[in-house]
Amino acid sequence: MRHLNLIVGVDGSEQSRAALRWAAAEARRQDAPLRIVTAFDAPEVSARQAGEITAAAVAEARAMAPGVEVSGAAVVGDPASVLLRAGRTAAMLVVGNRGHGGFASLLLGSVSRRVVTRATGPVVVVRGRRETPSGPVTVGVDGSAAANRALALAFDQAQRRDGELLVVRSYPMPMPPYGMAVPPLPYDPDAVRRDVVRDLEATLTPWRDRYPAVRVRTLVEPGSPVKNLIDVSREAGLLVVGSRGLGALVGSLLGSVGRQLLHHADCPVMIVHPEPRTALRPRRGSGREGRLIAGRRQEVRP
Repeated sequence: MRHLNLIVGVDGSEQSRAALRWAAAEARRQDAPLRIVTAFDAPEVSARQAGEITAAAVAEARAMAPGVEVSGAAVVGDPASVLLRAGRTAAMLVVGNRGHGGFASLLLGSVSRRVVTRATGPVVVVRGRRETPSGPVTVGVDGSAAANRALALAFDQAQRRDGELLVVRSYPMPMPPYGMAVPPLPYDPDAVRRDVVRDLEATLTPWRDRYPAVRVRTLVEPGSPVKNLIDVSREAGLLVVGSRGLGALVGSLLGSVGRQLLHHADCPVMIVHPEPRTALRPRRGSGREGRLIAGRRQEVRP
């Protein structure tokens, strides 16, 4: 069965090559076409250079994933805008954590924020260990609808890898009233943990039934979801978290939890956006990336 294509942004940097390798492996798992996009600013990078970068990436992807349909384009335009247009009907957008040229400061600057927060589908930021890491797919859940969407894709990813899924649930510890001469409320940490575990197991039951081949482990820990997820990312193959659609990830703003994961996770991070309320309809002419300049589309193909 053929799926929608995967889009990966490249710029010739080692970080973008890591993203390319991850995307090629994922396209092979999904039996999906892979589309390679190089966005460049004409004054800084020539069309010839961008075309060479794209051609080299296409050749590398084809060598890594024989049998996968691979295409590429070098496109004049703002990197984030180019990727977002290309990804409107894609199954997934893949980017590196840093880059140069068109993808300068992808992780820390405006490009990553725009791609991660404005994309309509899953975005994977490939970071952490140099090569595509092995280890379980790991997902952070908090009981929200956004986390349930992430959980669905995490089960799917684990099944494609014929592997294991680690589900991480964090919960807050109660803080005593500050500066108030009142006794603390009764608190039984074991009872609180049992309640969280029971709630998590109820959430997982229908997913276990749907994906019986996936080996599921759970980790229920008090404290910061950021710390807990970063800790487990050291042994994970992929970390999946949900977005609430307003720049919020696993219960906190992108500026805190999401930013910390994208900075410090030691494996690729998948940001999962909510399902659109209505089916996306590509704008007229959006099947080809690029922008219109002087009445014609500027696109360079390898």
